[in-house]
Amino acid sequence: SKAEPIRLKYGERVRFKFVNETMMTHPMHLHGMWSILDTGKGKWDPVKHVVSVSPGTTAYMETEVDAPGQWAFHCHLSYHADSGMFRKVIVEGSPKAKEASLQRGTGG
Repeated sequence: SKAEPIRLKYGERVRFKFVNETMMTHPMHLHGMWSILDTGKGKWDPVKHVVSVSPGTTAYMETEVDAPGQWAFHCHLSYHADSGMFRKVIVEGSPKAKEASLQRGTGG
């Protein structure tokens, strides 16, 4: 994909929203980090690497950004990833930077 990378900071918690307006299920995979699926019913499913987004639905997942580096974020159907459902995720910062920030009293 020619889209700009998604840039995240180590230690933050992010919420992704997937809106599937197609007639196909999209198994979305963020490499390197676990995510929690928000079912919208006040309950949380177990941590997952792949979140399946059914046709005509919206899904939310929350991720604790805890793995510095560059990661793939894509639909697990290879022909979808090849067609553009692929983004690079860049996680900036490190555990040591987060620790130093907290020690200085900045709140991280």
